[in-house]
Amino acid sequence: MFAASSTKRLLWTAEDSIAKTARDFCDKLFAIESELDKLTTEERFKKRLTQEKPVFEAFWSWAEKVAPTVLPKTQLGKAFEYAFKRREYLGNYFKNGDCAISNNAAENAIRPFTVGRKNWLFSDTPNGAKASADIYSIVETAKANRLDVFKYFELLLTVLPSMEFLTNPDIIEELLPWNISVQKICKAT
Repeated sequence: MFAASSTKRLLWTAEDSIAKTARDFCDKLFAIESELDKLTTEERFKKRLTQEKPVFEAFWSWAEKVAPTVLPKTQLGKAFEYAFKRREYLGNYFKNGDCAISNNAAENAIRPFTVGRKNWLFSDTPNGAKASADIYSIVETAKANRLDVFKYFELLLTVLPSMEFLTNPDIIEELLPWNISVQKICKAT
């Protein structure tokens, strides 16, 4: 759900019964979503359509009636404006069971990069900067796939030197973080 957390945050700061109703809709969607976390992609996709989509549609039906009664310069007015501007994207997560309801994971993944970006100003060469970015990408991808990053790098540094991936690039698939055998070896506890 594109910026769903931002919409929810704006609603949380608004103080009245309309804001509370809007927050209740958001809370219900996030509560249902948390119950679907352990399901397969296909199961999550189907449950979202049957359990969440009616709540989502009820929110928009309610919001279309209530938003015109809210002063636009208030926190609540800004929250409605924010949501309506992004309306077509907010439901994107219904299209695929792998999509998240919010972009919090993506924002959290780039936070260390943005915090540390001044440190990378001192890379001596473009190749050094690229190497740092590549390592960072591997670390964040491993984290996103719930791997123990140390175990994953240990696996890569142990197995890669003996692999013939230059002549057969497809075998690199065996070491990608979402590969089942990698998951078994490097899963974070």
